[in-house]
Amino acid sequence: MPEMTRADHSANQLATLLGLARWQLRLGLEHGLLPKPDLEGDRWSAALAEGARGRSEEIVARFGDEPPIGSAKAAARLASRVGLDVERGDVEVLVAQGDLDVISTFRSTFRGFPVYLLRDLDRLDPDSVRRVVATRKGPLTDTVDAGGAATILGWHRRTFDRIAVERGLETDRLGRYALSDVRALSADEELTRQVGEEQRNLALARTRRSEARAEDVVRAWILRCSAFLDGDADQPPDTAPVGRALRSLTTIRADIAKREPTP
Repeated sequence: MPEMTRADHSANQLATLLGLARWQLRLGLEHGLLPKPDLEGDRWSAALAEGARGRSEEIVARFGDEPPIGSAKAAARLASRVGLDVERGDVEVLVAQGDLDVISTFRSTFRGFPVYLLRDLDRLDPDSVRRVVATRKGPLTDTVDAGGAATILGWHRRTFDRIAVERGLETDRLGRYALSDVRALSADEELTRQVGEEQRNLALARTRRSEARAEDVVRAWILRCSAFLDGDADQPPDTAPVGRALRSLTTIRADIAKREPTP
């Protein structure tokens, strides 16, 4: 039997054909590296889709294989890199100065949020970031509050609060910590290892709870199916919730497989 050729492609189907993630496909379209849909319903004809096959490598080379992040995560990434309490506003200043590009915009219901490539953040001149933060903070440059310290360290706020008490870190009259003390915590390899393990275990526990909730949805749906088959219910259960639960469960279990240590 001859192989069937798809007549047209949705965005998901085109991404699969090109071997791209949906975010890579979106950026390729936004930046003119891929053709816009040529059919109604935002679909691509088979010929146009086939012609775009050769653009995948260029798209991956330009945008990388890690999805862009918003301003809050960008600030946290820079804070960890330069050892200062970088804030979202600092990221916006870097954009305004021409040091950082907004690669795209994530749109929510009411507004759009700029997003940035990890590679662009990692290529930023650390001194440029430090100057922006120092300009904002002025005489407070050498101190940080607890939230800023946690951001620099990449820890949960409660973790920093606990360790600050355990280590007897002093604060000034404003309740701020010396930046040098926070950096000393970051340089403590054994402490960093312990906190990292603690945070991985907490994240895994949260993911396990999400897995259990998704499993409960699927099991409840199976029970309702059984009730319908046995004549104890007049209508079959809605398939939409179980579809969402199964998709979520697939993602969650893949995440757990990555988080769990290899035996």
